[in-house]
Amino acid sequence: MRSIGIPRQRGGNNPVSGSAALWVAGTACVALLSLGGDRATAQNTSELRAPSDFSNIQDAQARSRALFAEAAKVIMNPRCMNCHPKTDSPLQGNDQHAHMPPVTRGDGGVGIAGAPCSTCHSERNFTLSEKASYRSIPGHPRWGLAPIEMAWEGKSAGEICAQLKDPARNGGRDLALLQEHFAKDDIVAWGWNPGEGRTPAPGSQARLGELIKAWIDTGAQCP
Repeated sequence: MRSIGIPRQRGGNNPVSGSAALWVAGTACVALLSLGGDRATAQNTSELRAPSDFSNIQDAQARSRALFAEAAKVIMNPRCMNCHPKTDSPLQGNDQHAHMPPVTRGDGGVGIAGAPCSTCHSERNFTLSEKASYRSIPGHPRWGLAPIEMAWEGKSAGEICAQLKDPARNGGRDLALLQEHFAKDDIVAWGWNPGEGRTPAPGSQARLGELIKAWIDTGAQCP
């Protein structure tokens, strides 16, 4: 999952420029096919429990914490976590290995001048030929890294929960906007349609939205 409304800027200093930079970036993109892609190929069978499944927890605060822990199965899934890294470089695969070829976020989280994310990542998932190591290259019109203040990598569910409630670290959202982001944003929806060769996030975006709403309605408590 990526942050809503990240501007597609092309700033940043880069010693490689012009057509040479585009050639290097394009060559790196082609190199992806021989380096091995996202290693998850099995269908995802895990699901998310419904908010009603937690109704037997009488204490509202305990129920709220349990609801967030269930939602965290998506939030901490590689489909989301890989683009919320603690460094300026994204991760790849269910094993969350370093992005190959090496890239950096640049201004706005969309790469550096001459080698933007859009060099390889188009506006939609792109399925490759059957002989390619990568079965597909993911894509979205706003493809890029979440802002560094939204980094989740290496954090516990409780730490991410506290971060999500902090407008200074969640893109300026109150809880209502946070729920809308999880429930309706089309870049969040990519997590359940990640392209050939990638395991989707568990459950569905609708179920995640229900869990986040129930978590908020019970006090937005953190594990």
